[in-house]
Amino acid sequence: MVDDYDITVIGAGLVGLATARELLLRSPGLRLAVLEKESEVARHQSGRNSGVVHTGLYYAAGSLKAQLCREGRERLLGFADEHGIPYRLSGKLVIAVDETELPRLAELRRRGTVNGLRGLRELSGHELRHIEPRVAGVRALHVPETGVIDFRLVARALVAEVRRLSGSILFDSEATKIERRGSLRRITMRSGGAFQTRKIVACAGLQADRIAALTAMRSRDYRIAPFRGDFFVLSPEASPLVRGLIYPVPDPAFPFLGVHFTRRIDGAVWAGPTAVPALAREGYSRIKINLRDTKELAAYPGFWRLGRRYFRTGALEIWRDVSKRAAVRQMRRYLPDLEPRHVTFGPCGIRAQILARDGTLVDDFLLERDGDVLHVLNAPSPAATASLAIGARLAEELEQPARAGRG
Repeated sequence: MVDDYDITVIGAGLVGLATARELLLRSPGLRLAVLEKESEVARHQSGRNSGVVHTGLYYAAGSLKAQLCREGRERLLGFADEHGIPYRLSGKLVIAVDETELPRLAELRRRGTVNGLRGLRELSGHELRHIEPRVAGVRALHVPETGVIDFRLVARALVAEVRRLSGSILFDSEATKIERRGSLRRITMRSGGAFQTRKIVACAGLQADRIAALTAMRSRDYRIAPFRGDFFVLSPEASPLVRGLIYPVPDPAFPFLGVHFTRRIDGAVWAGPTAVPALAREGYSRIKINLRDTKELAAYPGFWRLGRRYFRTGALEIWRDVSKRAAVRQMRRYLPDLEPRHVTFGPCGIRAQILARDGTLVDDFLLERDGDVLHVLNAPSPAATASLAIGARLAEELEQPARAGRG
């Protein structure tokens, strides 16, 4: 039997659930289904992150990341208040460990000011140690709006909201074929079930490019390049070294942020994550290999171009990922009192990062429409913080008629 829906959202991560909720709020009575291939929500990026509520400090003015992070933060905290989800606005310090990092710190301050951060201020070495007494550094930016939350609780609250608004969430439902049937799309699932829908919003994260291929999307040539991020956990003895959040000044020679320290909402202190190419899109260990994922990535020219561009920094990152001592040496630039015995290997996540054929990593959120299908192709950090704002942006787009030549 074929069930018909007005809109189907593929992916029950934070962005997919937030989009479904927004659509149902705007159109009561909408026949909406959320497809999720796993048996529960937040199995991947949405539930495997450090839980930081970002502010929009790092992102280029006018970018989607800058706009939607600021809007999303306000929506997220309001949603948390409404649903009794605990969070803590502990603030963070972005530390310049020596004089060479001061120009980049100044640029961060300028960017944060343009992006509308409130309370942002630059601190001397003496002032920053009033906030984080055990940190080494010559100057810092204090970002008081940064906080921590458990995004798994946010995802579960969104599930409850979607169901309250009469949306359907279909677990263990992996889309394997999407066919056009006149004005409808027919989605066939691995289980053999099928249904028709008028519109699709694809929020598939680590599988975003594959879902785009199922819809025969007219788009540029992109590929998901998964990067594994491994965290380290500080022992109870070392945990007092960190009061809130301690971040580095980003290195322009490397496309990811670098080591940072997060006191999470549960009080545990995580360091990391690393950022190394993963040989499995959903393999959460250092030795996990998926042959299909590995072959697809190795066959993509952009992967080798990326490797040549970042060979040295990438090799160092891989070494720090496998050597705890090497990782701790990097951490000690910020926390000189930290010892290898204070640090254990912790959990990991996989970042879904879109890679272009020329070897560039797409930096901004990438939302593209192809007729009756709307794709979230690239939604790395701060997508969790921005998820409710991304959902609103997607809902607004879906209310507009499809424009010829778009996508």
